[in-house]
Formats: sequence, structure tokens, C-alpha cells
Amino acid sequence: MTQIYTGSCLCGTIAFEITGNVAAFFLCHCSRCRKGTGSAHAANLFAPGASVRWTQGKTELRHYQHHGSRHHRSFCATCASPMPHVGNDHIVIPAGCLDTAPDVPITAGICWSDRAAWVDGIAAAPKIAGLPDA
Repeated sequence: MTQIYTGSCLCGTIAFEITGNVAAFFLCHCSRCRKGTGSAHAANLFAPGASVRWTQGKTELRHYQHHGSRHHRSFCATCASPMPHVGNDHIVIPAGCLDTAPDVPITAGICWSDRAAWVDGIAAAPKIAGLPDA
């Protein structure tokens, strides 16, 4: 059964609908993804053969390709939220921009040998339900 995913950016300028099936859900630990997200990894769904319909704000969509690599990013010009990137034969969907959680298990952590040194301590770190007091 073909899935339909909806999503939007943080400020609500861009919204989209993706029709298709997710083939993989990767957590990429490469240095480019860490810099692009400001976090430990990028969390991306890969949907070969899927289609995207921009329901609002398509003119505010911006793209970046890192020179000499396959690393692409699409993002909102207003709030810089990562947005789906449409490739030649697939769509890369940042998991965090979906309005509903994907029901796809994580396939793998990729570029693990390039991970930040502090990643291994994430699971053991204390958990706080909301924002810290400090």
C-alpha cells in the first residue's frame, strides 16, 4: 500500500505531501550531516520513486549542494528547517519535518566511523522531560 506523508517547516511557510513508500531510514553521522543539522546526525527517510506535492511555500524552498560531493540539502528560506530534497529517482525526507512520525524502523546508522566522539555517551546521559531549569 502506498503511503502518504505530510510535513512542514518550523515557521509554517512551506508544506508538502509525499506519496510513495520509504525504502530506508538512515541516521547519517558524517561531518557534513552534523554541520547541516547542528546535531549528532541527520535522520533521513529515502523514498525511491515517490512524488512530492508542495502544498504551500514552494517559492521559499532553497537548495544547497556541497561542492564535489553527493551531499544535498533543501531548506526553508525563512526558518532554515530542512525540507525534502528531490533527486533524479528518489526523495530524501528529513524525518523531523514530517507532521506525523514515520512508521518505518531505522535501517542503520551510516558513516558510523565518522561520528562525533560524544555520540557514544548520548544513551547514558540523564533524561529531563522538559527544558532544564538553568
